[in-house]
Amino acid sequence: MTTNRKPNRLISEKSPYLLQHATNPVDWYPWGEAAFNKAKREGKPIFLSIGYSTCHWCHVMAHESFEDDEVAALLNKHYVAIKVDREERPDVDAVYMKVCQMMEGHGGWPLTIFMTPDQVPFYAGTYFPKQSKYGRPGLVEALQQLNLKYTNDPKHITEVTNSVKQALAKTVSSKSKQRLNNDFIHQAFHQLGRIFDFNYGGFGSAPKFPMPQNSLFLLRHYYFTDKTAALKMVELTLQSMASGGIYDQIGFGFSRYSTDEKWLVPHFEKMLYDNALLLNVFTEAYQLTDHPLYKKIGEEIITFIRREMTSREAAFYSAIDADSEGEEGKYYVWEEEEIFDILGNSVGEIFAEVYDITPYGNFGGKNIPNSINVSLRKILGDKNLLQQLETAKEQLLKEREKRVYPHVDDKILTAWNSMMIAALAKSGKVFQSENYTMMAEKAMNFIEKNLIKQHRLKARYRDGETKYNAYLDDYAHMIIAYLELYETTFSLYYLSQARKFSEQMIDLFWDEQDGGFFFSGKDSEELISRDKEIYDGAIPSGNSVAAVALVRMGSLTGEMYFLDKVETMYYTFYDDINRQASAAPYFMQSLQLTENATKEVVVIGNKNDPARIKLLNILQTTFLPNVSVLVTERSEDLITIAPFAAEYRQLEDKTTVYVCENFSCQQPTTDIDKAIEKIIEK
Repeated sequence: MTTNRKPNRLISEKSPYLLQHATNPVDWYPWGEAAFNKAKREGKPIFLSIGYSTCHWCHVMAHESFEDDEVAALLNKHYVAIKVDREERPDVDAVYMKVCQMMEGHGGWPLTIFMTPDQVPFYAGTYFPKQSKYGRPGLVEALQQLNLKYTNDPKHITEVTNSVKQALAKTVSSKSKQRLNNDFIHQAFHQLGRIFDFNYGGFGSAPKFPMPQNSLFLLRHYYFTDKTAALKMVELTLQSMASGGIYDQIGFGFSRYSTDEKWLVPHFEKMLYDNALLLNVFTEAYQLTDHPLYKKIGEEIITFIRREMTSREAAFYSAIDADSEGEEGKYYVWEEEEIFDILGNSVGEIFAEVYDITPYGNFGGKNIPNSINVSLRKILGDKNLLQQLETAKEQLLKEREKRVYPHVDDKILTAWNSMMIAALAKSGKVFQSENYTMMAEKAMNFIEKNLIKQHRLKARYRDGETKYNAYLDDYAHMIIAYLELYETTFSLYYLSQARKFSEQMIDLFWDEQDGGFFFSGKDSEELISRDKEIYDGAIPSGNSVAAVALVRMGSLTGEMYFLDKVETMYYTFYDDINRQASAAPYFMQSLQLTENATKEVVVIGNKNDPARIKLLNILQTTFLPNVSVLVTERSEDLITIAPFAAEYRQLEDKTTVYVCENFSCQQPTTDIDKAIEKIIEK
């Protein structure tokens, strides 16, 4: 960050990213009418820069260009410059990222857009060095040439902007006459198989992202089809990542991606959403296989989140930077002699052997601890070795904490918090830990108190300020979080909240003409295009999560209204999924639930009844993605939430179980063992 300068308009913003640019010599505006009006009044194009506070190349571009007086002079003279935090305004980011991908064939951050005062782009790119290098055009050159083009060739600018508007209009999915079916689930599986790395796990080549939504889909595919290849893909991926440098072996938690195919050298930035989704995968993998590694990693992720990403008010921060003291990974890497100085020769040698610590290092002469070349079974099977390594890690962490800590983006985002709440609730259920459930409940309590204003969910909280109408992602993930809390605690309050927010989500985001959900609500700011996305990116798309949420809502409440919306989506997104089914693996979960047999279970009984406790314990710890469980002490309490079950009766004052399958219900039973057998059988 530049110092000793007069602050620009960004100084009054709350976003850590915008505040990083508040002392730039660039005359930055936040996104808003003031900037657009100035551009119209002065006949200037807009220079839009989108990034986020823990983005390495955003820092590089800021240092090279936005802190530079020559670049600032060009920007201030010829453009109106706008800065946007993509994590606060994912709606703005989604539209302009789509344009960049259309124009350049790829996207990323920093995202750089040149556009008219009416917000329509005529040029797009990502990182620009100050002067041309790396085969990339320089920002100085781009600013000069595009200003001349904008001033002297308005006809060309109009042609480009018209074609951009037409292309954007075509990207919004419209309803097909054909419906998605079971074939597309198998297509997605085979497509993932084709890009799977059978040596190191994961999908595609370097840089390699964890892609947890692929694993969530594959776990279900294995469950429904018994195809062992699906489970093997997940297990190799999880075990390889857990051994690699992408996993912080000392302080736990996953980095955003690996720069190589082995998962050795990470991009050291840690995101809340990655760790939430991966916690989900490791928890489900443990539920399905009982492999102790998956529980160990799941619990370590929670330890990391509690220690480094939880606010005093019990909500979760957004991200931790890759850089500290201007160097990527400096906080996380080690010299060999440091390890031996801290641990001593005897333990140092054991640690160095297991975690690949050498005099030459594996990252610029230093070491990223990893156990890629060590047998996991050997480590997990030797309790004495495991204990020595755990103690060594505690010593190293204590020493590491004396270093300069990376920047933390302490925004509280509703969608990302909801992802972590859902994962913690699931871990609380599967690992039978009240502490994990309590973490989830406290965070949800924070959202309810601080991120709902006039009955409208909001997207971001920071430093006492709540801002921005929540987006589709916020609603969809919030509903999933409530459902997971319900399935962990069986408190009907959480199910009623899930129902309320599902109804709000449909009201605010549903496309009445073509089906599917828009990214922004009908009460939100109007942009040049109203985005509607089905493909998953680093996080699952809002439509994917909404579809899964509504299928689960329909099963639990018995309300066909929710299932009808998903049915419509199978027509809306037919063409997109037909192009590439594996690009929307989270959405495929909804298809897995509607195209395979599901079971709806209603349990009525006293919460202290040992029979009820035994039944629910088994249902919670067993991987049963196709089973929804409605639990109550008194069936009349269900009348406003799940009216279909309000007339169900408890028999003989015993815990009574109703099992419905394929739209037909069986006789209720008080024989708990028989009920368990019936529910668990495929």
